[in-house]
Amino acid sequence: MAKPTGFMEYNRKLAEDRPVRERIRDWAELHSGLSEEEQRLQGARCMDCGIPYCHSGLVISGAASGCPINNLIPEWNELIYKGLWQKALERLLKTNNFPEFTGRVCPAPCEGSCTLGINEPMVTIKANECAIIDRAYVQNRIKPHLPTVRTGKQVAVVGSGPSGLACADQLNQAGHTVTVLERADRIGGLLIYGIPNMKLDKQVVKRRTDRMAAEGVFFKTEVEIGTTLPAEQLLQDFDAVILCTGATSPRDLKVTGRECQGIHFAVDFLRMNTKSLLDSNLTDGKYISAKGKDVIVIGGGDTGTDCVGTAIRHGCKSVAQFEILPRPPVARPAHNPWPEWPRVLKTDYGQEEASELFGHDPRHYALMTKQIIGDETGHVKELLTVQVEWKEDMSGRLVPLEIPGTEKFWPAQLVLIAMGFLGPEEKLLKKLGIEQDVRSNINAPYGTFTTNIRGIFAAGDARRGQSLVVWAINEGRGVARECDKYLMGHSSLP
Repeated sequence: MAKPTGFMEYNRKLAEDRPVRERIRDWAELHSGLSEEEQRLQGARCMDCGIPYCHSGLVISGAASGCPINNLIPEWNELIYKGLWQKALERLLKTNNFPEFTGRVCPAPCEGSCTLGINEPMVTIKANECAIIDRAYVQNRIKPHLPTVRTGKQVAVVGSGPSGLACADQLNQAGHTVTVLERADRIGGLLIYGIPNMKLDKQVVKRRTDRMAAEGVFFKTEVEIGTTLPAEQLLQDFDAVILCTGATSPRDLKVTGRECQGIHFAVDFLRMNTKSLLDSNLTDGKYISAKGKDVIVIGGGDTGTDCVGTAIRHGCKSVAQFEILPRPPVARPAHNPWPEWPRVLKTDYGQEEASELFGHDPRHYALMTKQIIGDETGHVKELLTVQVEWKEDMSGRLVPLEIPGTEKFWPAQLVLIAMGFLGPEEKLLKKLGIEQDVRSNINAPYGTFTTNIRGIFAAGDARRGQSLVVWAINEGRGVARECDKYLMGHSSLP
């Protein structure tokens, strides 16, 4: 145990974010870090409880409870407190290929199931994790680790998001020759073009992929299966293929006026912004600008928040974020007990920034978009909304019912649709003859990850649907083990 009375002696403490008025003027990461001594004391708060749900990786009531990759959290919390940072790093890397990613962008289901969190602020698990890996990089303790033997087997990983990278990392360490095929111009998938730079600096991603390349992983960009590389050539050139293409088909908003100009999917808005930022520091103008515009973001999740933060950095005139669901409670309701994921109100960086700049929270709950209205040129001018209340229908399902008299018009010259994703794009799957399930995801059972085509596996969001980076790593590690078994008849991968 780190310190038997640590959780009673020390309060939860996180590093302060950079001031809003400073950070909205650039694209640098939001967070700094605590001093070594302060971080050690945060490790001391870990109770090393008898049943540590923090690394259980269970799914309760449809959400993760604890860490899906089973991070050995109490162990490295204790090691941090004792100042044994190298040992803490070794324990962390046993389960997590990319703690520098999860330590920045994971919503931390581990903290939601922290035992201390029953009646006190939970342990700063996510920040502790990030401190371990960042400290290791600063001290140059992350070195390339080449496999001792090569098997002669060739594996193609299609997609370079977190599941594809985790899979490639594992299979490379098992001795297979791995080639990662990415259709974009940079390696990283959603880590590059789906998450803004202020949440995950792209040099953090490149640092990791450069190390993987030094360890023997081959990366090929601007390769689109079925276009630049014939689909049938995959199984001719490789002994196994793993599809980690993500769930990139966005859910659309089906209302009158959707055809107006100035309406974009959030994924396109964020991708174009990051590409222009990396290519030219936004000087090429090849992005969708929110400067001087009334911006409405439809969708209340993390992607919606990223749109809010990006629009603010462009210099938008105003920003509003619409959510059709009711406002979550501030504290856990009785029907959402520990160790379930706490479904409570959380205020993220985008809302903090909007609140300080415009004087109010940009989020509006239980709000349905009824119509998009354009001007005489066909460009969006305003949105018509109505408040809703959620009630059970005849089958017992909760459905939104409009509240008469609550209609409202909202000025808007830019509308961003951040309503989630429906599943993987079907073009590649059709070319390969891959079966899909009822939700349009690749039909590949969890645990085996095998598709209907021998030698082709699938993992990550393409298989499970839109999910968390930490689940993608879980699946990447799992499919690597199953692919290794297929190639060698056995596997020693964890």
